[in-house]
Amino acid sequence: MVLAGPKILSEADGDCVGIERVRGQSPVLLICEHASNALPAYFGDFGLPGEALASHIAWDPGALAVARGISEGLDATLVHQRFSRLIYDCNRPPSSPGAMPETSEIYAIPGNKDLTAEERLARTDALYVPFHDAIRGLIRDRRARAQDSIIVTIHSFTPVYHGRERAVELGMLHDEDSRFADLMLKAAAEAPLYRTERNEPYGPEDGVTHTLILHGLSNGLRNVMIEVRNDLIADDAGQGVMADYLKGLLQQSLDA
Repeated sequence: MVLAGPKILSEADGDCVGIERVRGQSPVLLICEHASNALPAYFGDFGLPGEALASHIAWDPGALAVARGISEGLDATLVHQRFSRLIYDCNRPPSSPGAMPETSEIYAIPGNKDLTAEERLARTDALYVPFHDAIRGLIRDRRARAQDSIIVTIHSFTPVYHGRERAVELGMLHDEDSRFADLMLKAAAEAPLYRTERNEPYGPEDGVTHTLILHGLSNGLRNVMIEVRNDLIADDAGQGVMADYLKGLLQQSLDA
């Protein structure tokens, strides 16, 4: 079956892009590509059990709450995707198999099996294009009013992946431009609340820096991708502590 764009997101589903503090005064521009595990009504349960839809394969648990805490603390604009990464992973280009993966860790994803070119294009047009167009528009508007932009993406990762435990608690990721990541790592070393490492548990070789390249490197803007181990932000208390800690690191890096 060929999907048409309007079928993917109905009027009841609403916009795929959430923008908060659109006129935030901080130079930090927060982006959360994997903020939600919600599925557009058209897709039903995507052929997956509830435990899979609640797990890290469908979203980055806790990431949006942490991003919102930072946004409030810094008065920073926040852009987030309102639908699950299972439909389209907005941190992957349309050409990447990871944009609409057929498997994720231990799960097969029936809703992504044997997609046609037309189906892939419809999802790209419905979710990826408007999401990144919204970010481009914000950067353009900020430039017009002489406001700097530092791209900061917020993610979370599972503490056990393919049966292997991950010791790292906080990752500062970057691609070719490490300017802001270097400052964040220096700030974290001076206040070592969490085990923090560079380009862990993922790095550029894993294809995770797409948003940084698209909006940071291509515009000459400083940027960093922050990865938080999701067991540390599984409840309100943990999310609050992490948001305050990251807000402090960001402010120190801005001051530097």
